[in-house]
Amino acid sequence: MCIKRVQSDTRTLPTCSAQSRYPITTVLSMPTILIKVPKGAFPGDARANLVRHIIDAATAAEQMPADPRKLFLSWVVIEETEAGMWTCGGIDMASQMLTCFAMINVPAGVLDERSRALYVKLVHDAFKQAQPADDKRQVVSSVILHDVIDGTWGGNGAVWTLPALAKAAGFAHLQHLVAAA
Repeated sequence: MCIKRVQSDTRTLPTCSAQSRYPITTVLSMPTILIKVPKGAFPGDARANLVRHIIDAATAAEQMPADPRKLFLSWVVIEETEAGMWTCGGIDMASQMLTCFAMINVPAGVLDERSRALYVKLVHDAFKQAQPADDKRQVVSSVILHDVIDGTWGGNGAVWTLPALAKAAGFAHLQHLVAAA
């Protein structure tokens, strides 16, 4: 376990240093959530709120416990697009809409139909909740849930299977796989 902790919003997350005894093979990114938003749309606190709400969406939809060690596995990468680089039907709609995109990679078998619908709704809501109060544009989102086939998720030089991922992430509904492994 990492000894040092870092405060992030209201959560305490583990940090690891070269001197840490925390084995690097137990740290992986799952889910990996890639977010694209217009440049400057979520500055400062709005960006922190967006990340927090996205992690909350992942925790709810994937049935992960609110354990900081489990939350540490959820990686969110935010990329900003320059003005004019995001079009709808070939038209730059940035003045009228706040366009938000999320590509969420999850291990195949984690989400069912209900949890997929919940994930998409919660991610859309995350964009709306994090939108700065002075930004009156309509939030328009696109969310893609991508199942990563079992045995094709790699991290830190090792291939991870669903039972190992279920153990690492603590997926409540998949603990029977951990017991059987």
